Amino acid sequence: MDIYKQEAESVDVGERLRELRKERDLSIRAVGRLSGLSANALSVIERGKSSPSVSTLYKIADALEVPVTAFFQKQRSQHEVVIIKASQRNRIPFHRGVWEDLGGEQFSGKVEPFMLTLEVGASSGRFPINHSGHELVFCLRGQLEYEVEGETYLLEAGDCLLFSAALNHEWRNPGKTVTNALFVISCFQEDERPSRYHRASSEKREDEEGEEDEKPSS
Repeated sequence: MDIYKQEAESVDVGERLRELRKERDLSIRAVGRLSGLSANALSVIERGKSSPSVSTLYKIADALEVPVTAFFQKQRSQHEVVIIKASQRNRIPFHRGVWEDLGGEQFSGKVEPFMLTLEVGASSGRFPINHSGHELVFCLRGQLEYEVEGETYLLEAGDCLLFSAALNHEWRNPGKTVTNALFVISCFQEDERPSRYHRASSEKREDEEGEEDEKPSS
């Protein structure tokens, strides 16, 4: 059985963004100021004309002060035991890829697991990522190039990488086929919101990313 052919619930990121923004009584311009993105880029995403990159998604989540998994579904209570059936995984499309929730939002412990499906050329975005805790990356299929503090590691199916997530890191699919990878973030600080994981560094925000997101998706 090929688990990647299982049906899963796709999430309309633009619609969820609009819902979360209105719940907080924020204008698009206000979210733009808080996230470092242009109002036009956010408007294009809300209207479903563009899919955000991973780093952009984290910027928006951080601005709204919600975990990135809030885009999957409305907040749920946390439990000590969580089961996510293959056909019930929520997923978020982003630029050249799909993010799949593996239950981290519903789990009461300090673990954030998720899976990424990456098209050729997909990447984490323009900016390096860093956050507290530890990060485990397991390449399930294809290739995944990971850069950690300037050192490049090429992962192929079956390879894994474990490192301190406080180090600057970024990733991309350098191969000629689709990549599937499992990510597990653990032992993060008590007061750190999951939305900060894999977001762009606030010191390196640029309008260029907003310009990229304004391009309609095909």
